[in-house]
Amino acid sequence: MNNDHHIHLLDIFNTGTHMTSRKRYFVDTSVLLYDKDAIHAFVGNTVCLSVQVLDEIDKFKSKQGVLGENARYVNRYLDSLRGEGKSLSEGVHDERYDIEYLVVLPRARENSDIDLDESVPDNRIILDAYRMMRVLPDEVVVVVTKDINMRVKCDSLGMRAEDYYRDHLSVKQVQNNNCVWSGQKELEVTSESINHLYDEGLVDLEEREHPNMLLVLKSGNQSALAIVDATGTRAKRLLNDSGKKSKSGIAPYDKEQSYALDILQNRDIPLVTLTGAPGSGKTFLTLLIGIEAVTAGEYERIVITRSMQTVGKEIGFLPGDIDEKMSPWLGPIMDNFRHAYKDTSYFKLMMDKGNVDVAPLSFIRGRSFPNSYIIVDEAQNATIHELKTIITRAGENSKIILMGDIEQIDTPYIDRYSNGLSVVIDKFKDSPLSGHIHLNRGRRSELANEANKLL
Repeated sequence: MNNDHHIHLLDIFNTGTHMTSRKRYFVDTSVLLYDKDAIHAFVGNTVCLSVQVLDEIDKFKSKQGVLGENARYVNRYLDSLRGEGKSLSEGVHDERYDIEYLVVLPRARENSDIDLDESVPDNRIILDAYRMMRVLPDEVVVVVTKDINMRVKCDSLGMRAEDYYRDHLSVKQVQNNNCVWSGQKELEVTSESINHLYDEGLVDLEEREHPNMLLVLKSGNQSALAIVDATGTRAKRLLNDSGKKSKSGIAPYDKEQSYALDILQNRDIPLVTLTGAPGSGKTFLTLLIGIEAVTAGEYERIVITRSMQTVGKEIGFLPGDIDEKMSPWLGPIMDNFRHAYKDTSYFKLMMDKGNVDVAPLSFIRGRSFPNSYIIVDEAQNATIHELKTIITRAGENSKIILMGDIEQIDTPYIDRYSNGLSVVIDKFKDSPLSGHIHLNRGRRSELANEANKLL
């Protein structure tokens, strides 16, 4: 690299309010589409945007749903920074966030000393960051992307690359739990406490626990199941004993299903999250309680939605109206209804009468669901921003159930610690409006359980 070109690159890169303590973050398209507020997240530093990122954002601006909204927000914000003689190619400082925004122009990608195929969009972004790192060796240059392969490429070139951690469970949480919170706890108590729980139905707790959590109280050979109340200071006896039919006519197999029945039927808990292996009863329990509640007049309708992620190859566009297009995604719901009632005619009648409403996630923004029992299936495939959109649709006297298996994530860029379901479980575990349980054992068949373990 000759001296003239070195000076030319410095003119491009070394612009704006230069401070050696500031880091330069090359933010990838995947981050901005995942969270529109990521554009404001790098406080006290410089956000570098390759022209390639702007081109990719532009392709999403007309799309419906969260991706389109995020693309439009980023476009409008960057446009608002222009004016008064300021140019993003020279760097514009926004005092509200103490962030400098710099658009890196294509001319900065000349005469590279590494050979990457520039017809690949990710490579063009990597090259922009690489050359800035080489020209400004005293600066900290970091590529931020949710694309795992892009982070691996950067690492192979000796570049710093990070995931976008704003919505991740913290490292401390991951190390302490090694998995998402189970929703239950085993607690050693005195024999008198267990006797008091059986006699009075309530017992005081020595320490505050998470509201609505399942407690397994033990004292020697004695044990009892209890649920923490909304204050977190007392526990009430769990009445849905496993093996005995509940008031809904369902016989739970174990303590987790017993607890799930309790929180699904509790009108004071408007948000329920259920995780577990395939066949553990998440959909079956949720659907049957919902149908019973609508039939009894507790809710006006059941609203069903889910993230549209496929397993394996895409099969192309589906014909028909929204209900027909959603039909393949309703397969698990229909299977459980058929298992419970031996046919699907009653379910189809409920749909015809408007007691069951199918609401595709892509079209849910702007809608409101009062007096509704809202089922979000495969919630592990949604981002936290998508789930926030769904949860904030719930109106008065509504209940929302998020269910999924965090070991089966089909959406790119999220994992067991950053998917929306995991984040909701963690953020709501101290809320008296939420209850969570992990269903440990699959009930579909011994073959299904064996496949879960061996494959």
